[in-house]
Amino acid sequence: MEAVEVDGLRIAYQRVGQGPPLVLFHGAGEDSRVWRPQLEGLSDGFTVFAWDAPGCGGSDDPAPDMSAGELGAITAGFLRAAVPAKPHLVGLSWGSMVVLELYRGAPELPASLVLASAYAGWAGSLPPEEVERRYAQVEAEIGQPPEKFIDEWLPTLFTDKADPAVVAEASRIMADVRPAGMRALLSASGRADYRPVLPTISIPTLLLYGADDQRSPLHVAHELHRQIQGSKLAVIPDAGHVAQLEAPDAFNTEVRNFLHGIAG
Repeated sequence: MEAVEVDGLRIAYQRVGQGPPLVLFHGAGEDSRVWRPQLEGLSDGFTVFAWDAPGCGGSDDPAPDMSAGELGAITAGFLRAAVPAKPHLVGLSWGSMVVLELYRGAPELPASLVLASAYAGWAGSLPPEEVERRYAQVEAEIGQPPEKFIDEWLPTLFTDKADPAVVAEASRIMADVRPAGMRALLSASGRADYRPVLPTISIPTLLLYGADDQRSPLHVAHELHRQIQGSKLAVIPDAGHVAQLEAPDAFNTEVRNFLHGIAG
């Protein structure tokens, strides 16, 4: 792992490969290890960066009341410190909110966006009662031993066809979740609404979803597609919320084709 200091926090990240910079932002309760198939599979054509968000993996814990704006500033600082040129950004699930917050504050930084299993924030994509249910669920789980709730999460992340070894890999990563990290990420993003950002996006954008995603269903994908002018929507068959793990070859192919298409 490499690291940079941003706003007094150590932000750790993985970097592999050579080529145009491609930066990966993981979901909540995870860290950069969930991008193993992309670090392996896309590094032949890109310099692939995968950060550990504040409070996750090898990165320092932020303040528990971290705001969305503070998260966006940390993200922008990370890109400026660690990543050369204008990178392509991939945000998965909660990581898509990180990318949208970054774009809201610093739209000049990215060259393109891949929003995978994405939301316009929970409040921007889900009914109010579902937002509050999810917020309360995560809040109740903070500080509990991860083994008490991981088995409840896994069926919402994968289809029942997923490779058990891959599900076990995700479980091991989630077992390392830190209460301080989840508290800060919930504070920053738990009730975020990025609908006002979507029509402002003017760079190439790919929306990438598993066809059987339970947490961010396809109606969410179609609404983002409608709001982001010129965006491309790609759906991976027989994959759930963490399609980058469940269907890595299809996921990588969609990302590669999209990036090659805008480069050409």
